[in-house]
Parts: sequence; C-alpha cells; structure tokens
Amino acid sequence: MRDFEKTIGNMADKLKTAFVGSVDAEGYPNIKAMLQPRKREGIKVFYFTTNTSSLRVEQFRQDDKACVYFCDNRFFRGALLRGRMEVLTDALTKEMIWREGDTEYYSEGVTDPDYCVLRFTANSGRFYSNYRSENFEI
Repeated sequence: MRDFEKTIGNMADKLKTAFVGSVDAEGYPNIKAMLQPRKREGIKVFYFTTNTSSLRVEQFRQDDKACVYFCDNRFFRGALLRGRMEVLTDALTKEMIWREGDTEYYSEGVTDPDYCVLRFTANSGRFYSNYRSENFEI
C-alpha cells in the first residue's frame, strides 16, 4: 500500500468502533471494543476516553504494551497498530477531548475522578486488504 497514513486515518475517523488490546497480569491479551478515538495525530497518536476505574486502565498502568485495531467490514480490511498506552488524568488533556454529552458517562463533568484519557502511541502496524497483509513502521 502506498499511503498507510491516509487509509488508516480515514478508517479511524469514520469507523465508530476501535478495538483496544491490553495485557493482563498473567500475560494474556485482552481486547475491548471502544468508541472511535476522540483525537488523533496522524496514525502515530490516538486519544480515547474511558473510566479511570476500568479494568483496562488497571492493566495499562501495570503494562503499557497495547494495540489498536480498526476493522472496515464494508471493504473487508483491517489495520493493527502496535505501541504503548498512557493513562492521563491531567486537566488539560481531559478538557482537550471532552465533548458535550459526556456527562452521560461522567456525571461530575470534566473533573469527574472516574474520567480519564488513554493516549496510544503507535510504533508499527500491519494492514490487511485484498487478501494480503503488509507490515509497516511508524
């Protein structure tokens, strides 16, 4: 593929669901469907919202290895990004991706202690389309 960044960026922007992978205390992979990233910087950095009390946050605090997978069922293609996940609780980052209506999930608003941001930084990936896969570095 000639333009991984454009294709995967479009997938991240248009698909409503992203699959986020973490590693549990026993070393097993765990996958969770999440709402699409709130913000991204190319295909290198992605920001997600989640609950501070979630299992995923606990796992990322113990082991920051992570992956994000975007699956486009319409064209039967997928993009796996591998990297590291940070759990951010600072006010500036939380405010940056806060949206009207988020009080449905975080009743105390942007300062809700159960609201945090996951920042994923990718270092490599694998793209599948047209019956073939390609690895790439970011």
